[in-house]
Amino acid sequence: MGNARRYFGDGLPYVKPSDLKGKLIVIEGTDGVGRSTHIDQLQEWLEIQGYGVITTGWTRSSLVSKTIEAAKQGNILDRWSFSLLYATDFADRLEHQIIPALRSGFIVLADRYIYTAFARDTVRSGDRTWIRDVLGFAIVPDLVCYLRIDVDTLALRVIESNGMNFWESGMDLRLGADLYDSFKKYQSLLIEEFDKMAEEFSFEVVDARKPPEEIQEALRAKIEPLLKSGRKPKKPADPGGTPAERAPAEDASAVTPAGTA
Repeated sequence: MGNARRYFGDGLPYVKPSDLKGKLIVIEGTDGVGRSTHIDQLQEWLEIQGYGVITTGWTRSSLVSKTIEAAKQGNILDRWSFSLLYATDFADRLEHQIIPALRSGFIVLADRYIYTAFARDTVRSGDRTWIRDVLGFAIVPDLVCYLRIDVDTLALRVIESNGMNFWESGMDLRLGADLYDSFKKYQSLLIEEFDKMAEEFSFEVVDARKPPEEIQEALRAKIEPLLKSGRKPKKPADPGGTPAERAPAEDASAVTPAGTA
């Protein structure tokens, strides 16, 4: 992703990227690929080493998460509403979770990032420009690990776990006669977009078809060089200090203070 902190587009004029000393690590991949499970394990692994870690994920904004879920229940979102709601969710988490944590030197583990929005909107519209302009305020991550999987393996995994739903199957696009057929066609298109972005944005690709323990080992191997390239972990700001020092703990509930490694 490059060494110098920067924005994807125009960015936020009131936040200097150089002030954000932490690390932003993104785990990307399509629906049902196992991102959340691996982020939980990565958080524990990093905290044991003495790093302060927060996690953030898609539709976890306190501002609009309930609105998104309500809108999805009605299955009535058009392409623009779908993308703008997710952009609002991301903007809120960037402002109140990601930036404060990075400023205080935390590691931020993100379950999905703007690349998910890029893939979904492009599949629905065929236009890569509009959604990238909308999300130009995003900070470019230090590392993106892409959990790649083929659609046949993915379909079997989803069926064996929580099953397929309307949005994960792209039923709004009317790609197939039933949920299963639509799921495979929609997810194939998403995987194709992620594959293109993996090359464009230099993702670190991890084979998500492997056993979970091997995937976790591969993720840690991708992350370790990033940690070694920076300074040793330092104890984050004491939550009992000034309001500015308390920001990460107040704005990101997953914050865990860490000592020096």
